[in-house]
Amino acid sequence: MGISISKLKGDLFGGITAGIVALPLALAFGVASGMGAKAGLYGAIFLGFFAALLGGTKTQISGPTGPMTVVMASIVTAVKGDVSSVVMIIMLAGIFQIIFGIIKLGSFIRYIPYPVVSGFMSGIGIIIIILQINPALGSPIKGSPILTIASLGSTLSNINLQALFVFIITLLILYLTPKKIGKIIPTPLLALIIVTPIANILNFDIQKIGNIPQGVPSPIIPSINLHMISIAFTFSLSLAILGAIDSLLTSLVADSITRTKHDPNRELIGQGVGNALAGLFGGIPGAGATMRTVINVKTGGNSRLSGIIHAIFLFIVLIGAGKYASYIPMALLRVFLSKLGLI
Repeated sequence: MGISISKLKGDLFGGITAGIVALPLALAFGVASGMGAKAGLYGAIFLGFFAALLGGTKTQISGPTGPMTVVMASIVTAVKGDVSSVVMIIMLAGIFQIIFGIIKLGSFIRYIPYPVVSGFMSGIGIIIIILQINPALGSPIKGSPILTIASLGSTLSNINLQALFVFIITLLILYLTPKKIGKIIPTPLLALIIVTPIANILNFDIQKIGNIPQGVPSPIIPSINLHMISIAFTFSLSLAILGAIDSLLTSLVADSITRTKHDPNRELIGQGVGNALAGLFGGIPGAGATMRTVINVKTGGNSRLSGIIHAIFLFIVLIGAGKYASYIPMALLRVFLSKLGLI
């Protein structure tokens, strides 16, 4: 009985800690995707819950990730922001992942050359960093790295010093906070609770998240124009493959820490169900998140219950504290994304 209580405490603490870290990241990824902060939170809740419940990696924490968000931003641009089309593409991606698991494609992850994965992830990291330059300096975000670089001269000549101040202070908190403090309060949360009040008390003229609807999200009817079927198929398959690779690589990391062995095909099914439901309710897709998974394990998470608790924590935040998230500066969230591009 003592061991069971100990494990339960570990799952509770690990899940809540992972949820605290996931909160600002989910909001940031939602904004970066072009679907809004609420979409990031919805995605983290639905994917986080069902991937933990049905997946094949007991300690994995799933939610929006950098690589998936970059692709999502391209999708939103391609369909001109049509929400029903975006929902259809995300749901198809989830269905593809379920099929991957059923036909046991998960076992082939070990055949992907490491340089291919490393090069791809490095490229995604560079894209993430470049896309944060404009919002960090208080300028409108551009749709691609090339456009961002091309407009750099104009951006530098119109710097919003208040946005830059928020960006720099947040960066300093993330990188210079003593490890002893970071173990007690995760640095993303620390930056959130320090910088947000400062920006609002001083009445900074900078962009903020804006209102986030509270309560349970409603399902959205998916649809796609006939002339966009081929584009939708391509995007959904890209999301499915990328999410599968991202998740299974994180599963390998979890295995190495916990000395366990995941079930790759079950993991793909769990990810697919989570992503399909996330899309249905207006959330962005995601995958197994390495940083959040490691934090979960290191703080006591030892079963799929920790991932479920992480999702429940985010849901409680959604229904009870969503109104406070509207005050969070966009420049603050952009720092989180910039840091993720480096790790």
